[in-house]
Amino acid sequence: MPELIDHVDQLNSSSLIFVEELYAEYLRDPESVTADWRQYFQQLGDGQSSAPQRVQIGPSFRPSSMFAPPAPLAYSDSPASTAKVAAIGHSSGNGASANGNGATEHSAASNSNGHQHGPVIVPRAAQDPLDVAILQERVDQLIRAYRVRGHMVALIDPLGLHRDPLPELEPATYNLTEADLDRTVSTDSIEGPQTMTIRRIVERLRNTYCRSIGVQFMHMDDLAVRLWLQHRMERCENRITLGRKEQLRILNRLTNAVVFEEFIQKRFLGAKSFSLEGAESLIPLLEMAIEKAGEEHIDEIVMGMAHRGRLNVLANIMGKSAQQIFREFADIDPELHIGRGDVKYHLGHSTDWKTDSGHRVHISLCFNPSHLEFVNPVVLGRLRAKQDRVGDYDRQRGLGILIHGDAAFAGEGVIQETLNLSQLNAYRTGGTLHVIVNNQIGFTTSPSQARSCQYATDVAKMLQLPIFHVNGEDPEAVAQVVRLAMDFREAFQRDVVIDMYCYRRRGHNEADEPAFTQPDLYRAIEQRKTVREGYLDFLLELGGVSREEADRMADDHRQQLDQELSVARSHDYHHKFEAPGIWSLYVGGREREAADVPTGCKLATLQELLTKQSEVPADFTPHPKLQRILDERCEMAAGNRPLNWAAAESLAYATLLTQGLTLRMTGQDCERGTFSHRHAVLHDVHDGHTYMPLAHLSSDQARIEIVNSPLSEIGVLGFEYGYSLDTPDGLTIWEAQFGDFTNVAQVVIDQFIISAEDKWKRLSGLVMLLPHGFEGQGPEHSSARLERFLQLAAKDNMQICNATTPAQFYHLLRRQVLREWRKPLIVMTPKSMLRHPKVVSSLEEMTGDTEFQRIIPDQSGGDPAAVQRVLLCSGKIYWELEEQRASLKRDNVAIIRLEQLYPLAKDRLKELLACYRDGTPVFWVQEEPENMGAWRYLKVIFGDRMFDRLPFAGISRATAASPATGSASSHRLEQQEIYAKSFAVA
Repeated sequence: MPELIDHVDQLNSSSLIFVEELYAEYLRDPESVTADWRQYFQQLGDGQSSAPQRVQIGPSFRPSSMFAPPAPLAYSDSPASTAKVAAIGHSSGNGASANGNGATEHSAASNSNGHQHGPVIVPRAAQDPLDVAILQERVDQLIRAYRVRGHMVALIDPLGLHRDPLPELEPATYNLTEADLDRTVSTDSIEGPQTMTIRRIVERLRNTYCRSIGVQFMHMDDLAVRLWLQHRMERCENRITLGRKEQLRILNRLTNAVVFEEFIQKRFLGAKSFSLEGAESLIPLLEMAIEKAGEEHIDEIVMGMAHRGRLNVLANIMGKSAQQIFREFADIDPELHIGRGDVKYHLGHSTDWKTDSGHRVHISLCFNPSHLEFVNPVVLGRLRAKQDRVGDYDRQRGLGILIHGDAAFAGEGVIQETLNLSQLNAYRTGGTLHVIVNNQIGFTTSPSQARSCQYATDVAKMLQLPIFHVNGEDPEAVAQVVRLAMDFREAFQRDVVIDMYCYRRRGHNEADEPAFTQPDLYRAIEQRKTVREGYLDFLLELGGVSREEADRMADDHRQQLDQELSVARSHDYHHKFEAPGIWSLYVGGREREAADVPTGCKLATLQELLTKQSEVPADFTPHPKLQRILDERCEMAAGNRPLNWAAAESLAYATLLTQGLTLRMTGQDCERGTFSHRHAVLHDVHDGHTYMPLAHLSSDQARIEIVNSPLSEIGVLGFEYGYSLDTPDGLTIWEAQFGDFTNVAQVVIDQFIISAEDKWKRLSGLVMLLPHGFEGQGPEHSSARLERFLQLAAKDNMQICNATTPAQFYHLLRRQVLREWRKPLIVMTPKSMLRHPKVVSSLEEMTGDTEFQRIIPDQSGGDPAAVQRVLLCSGKIYWELEEQRASLKRDNVAIIRLEQLYPLAKDRLKELLACYRDGTPVFWVQEEPENMGAWRYLKVIFGDRMFDRLPFAGISRATAASPATGSASSHRLEQQEIYAKSFAVA
């Protein structure tokens, strides 16, 4: 044999591609390969020296139930011989039969000229190294197929409704015969002994990937991560060994879950509870996750979930008093909830959990509306804030747990937005545990109508994370998945998904009849025992527990619930309020409780901080145009130039930071500012590295983050709202790229920001900066929909402002943090005003006892007795009206600015109007169409006569369905009409 062939025993599966390509070249032209390889390939033929004929590979695939778990391993074909096919490649689909000479005979094939050749006999070489390499390659292909596709036949559905045979998992697909199954091969590519029979390898693969756990992880690009998972799963065949203590603990949790649901159904007949029945394994799953978190020294867990199973989680995980839950069912305190509060299955709770390891974990279950998944970014924002508060910048001491429904996970866009945040530096929390309670139905909608993908979890494959599908009726498989998922999260600080297949024993709610729309599904469900009974049967077989023990466990829990119900219905019931914690120094309630506070600073402090923001390191070269801006800041600090909007804004941030108050600001392009005014983060012109002057003001300043967000409104705004819930002593800001785009996040605004105080007694100081103003840029770049916020305004639930000067904006931002009153702040921020030559302020306007002015009186200095009309306005239109007044020399027109539209300072407005004669007409002037903006809000408040003495009317664009015209010429014409009406110009 030539020298090259002397080393053919070194061939392995990694060499096979090379050999296949070489062999293909040889088949096309024997002279194209070297003599030693030509001689070797000739020996694979019929021993003749003529060019070999193309060998057909067999046998063809025949579907079978060979790998339909948990049936024993058996081969589906019946080969007549154990002869080995010594050719290279995959099956062509053509048949093959064995002759009596211990060789495989293949059907005739056509060559490239269409001529038929006779059968080719391939003799078997017992230990041919190439034959071994081929066998190994086919086994490796089969192993990979199980890792990639094993989940497709795994027994993850407790109802057994969705499982089909899969060709990729049949040995015959890889030309492995029955005799091959007992051959020994290398296990370099699978966990276990160094060698195993193929039969044993397949058995291990089936146990690992096709029992109660199906895993999707081969889509991940990182080989090290995939190998980590393979090692963890294959070495134990994806099972966990539990002792009696752990098994009894699972049984106890399942018992509590089942008994709680049964108790609710019997004692509150017909009441909506969105029961957990059919998915009771969620309770031991959560307990195991919390216990594992304790082992990992996690201090904070923030959870979010929809309403299904929420009451069970509140009672059996969160430790909420059953008395309180039953009191909410009884609904016997109506006077406490008039116009406020929420239904019981939307409420949240917090508790401390001491784990078996002795570690104490604080757990918060967030309040959540019926809008299902929208709580997800809120949860992560809260967790991020908790981590920042304790300096956990490595994101190792907090855990987010999000519990989803299958239909919502596949259908809600906020899922994708939240997943996208997970590995971004400004939003990382160290990895979230996602748990899908897979009911296999959404209200009355089947999966075939709800998604275009195989699994509800397929959207999660956008991330480099594993997805564990697990049968919810196998609690020990759930235990294995929880431990593995938590270990993965800790090791790689990434999200991880557990898709717990279960079912919904009842309808969408307790008054619903699911058999109307899913008769087959619910016939199958009716035949199922509870998860608890199924697991108990398993334990009884093992002898680890007696029926008496199990019955006593259930009876004890029923008696406990009976006692709780008795107290809840009695006069002895006393509600326990949660401690306010970090919110103890802050208040909500009505606006009269929060007087404005001075927000000015010392002049020297302002000058120093402004100068600091003009400085950059010696090795940093800003863009020439930005250098001019920095130089202008120095001139402003020296008093040689008035402050523009950006300078005043940055001074507000700088003064708060040096007072020890944190700042977090995110939004699309917010580092530079959509309108290129902020430039909070500078980029070196040579290599692009960044420098943030606001982060280098002093050695003891507070933490600052100003970061561009992804192109998202729902996810990012929800995150920042969540962040504000745990940061009462800092300034949390979200800036819209254009204010118009806030309507994309309307659910977050309506269901959380605006109503959380009334529904859940939760305060927030979140600031929303919304660029607003009609500049002729079209319908989607004009209006932040001021009217919608004003329509939602009630009981001082927020502040809505439209400031007109840099100093006002400075005071507004500082006021938001310096006073104890905490309400969301909605600011209509400017665009053209950012560079308007008259929109400037002096440093003196920001010093001493100065503060935000809710209403700015007329600045003309004219005699009030001579005023013939009063114009009220806010924002950009003021500067245009002032310009018109000066141009027309109409000193008899007064212009008053409403800087804060809500809560409206009516007493202050009345005071400012007192100097004008009775009967002087007052006009509200706005750029928006008549049915938008603030006009109708003010019309409702004041009617046709303001304070019963001044006629009141509005001046605006005509009623419209769209906020603005797309024509710049039309825009200018409409603006001129507003000016003309404002000054009664014919």
